[in-house]
Amino acid sequence: MNESPEGSDPLAQHRVEILSMDPLILRDRYEIEYRHSYAQDTPFFLGLSKGELLGSRCTQCRYFYATPRRHCMECGHATTWERLPTTARIHTFTVCYYGSERFLKETPYVLILVEFEGVNTLFLSRLKGVDPEQVRIGMPVRPRFAKEPTYTVTDVWFEPIEQG
Repeated sequence: MNESPEGSDPLAQHRVEILSMDPLILRDRYEIEYRHSYAQDTPFFLGLSKGELLGSRCTQCRYFYATPRRHCMECGHATTWERLPTTARIHTFTVCYYGSERFLKETPYVLILVEFEGVNTLFLSRLKGVDPEQVRIGMPVRPRFAKEPTYTVTDVWFEPIEQG
């Protein structure tokens, strides 16, 4: 049997912390490298980095999607990129009291579906800058963009438009 010298086995150094025995709860380290190609959606994410929100408009039937689409789901023709309006209204929302590790520090946070005038579909995003108890359907909102882009959907969020 060929044993590795003590200290050279990376698994030997791995320790799981027991937080509770009943029920059994462990704290363990989890790490993953994730590589992803946005392919045809690249212009959408590059647009976010420039403070632009781009949708997809069908070249044939003119159906306007708030999210990236290479082909129209109504007629199958190709789409082109088009800027979305700079204001929207909350179509519906939910308050999230639990989130993935990335969002735990932000809980509770508000997820919204926004509707843009002249656009046929809705856009899912986060709402910031308002107490969750103050959020209302129909509330006017505008997109805001990360100053330092991460090229992910979290580079855009919405904030209420002050009425006055």
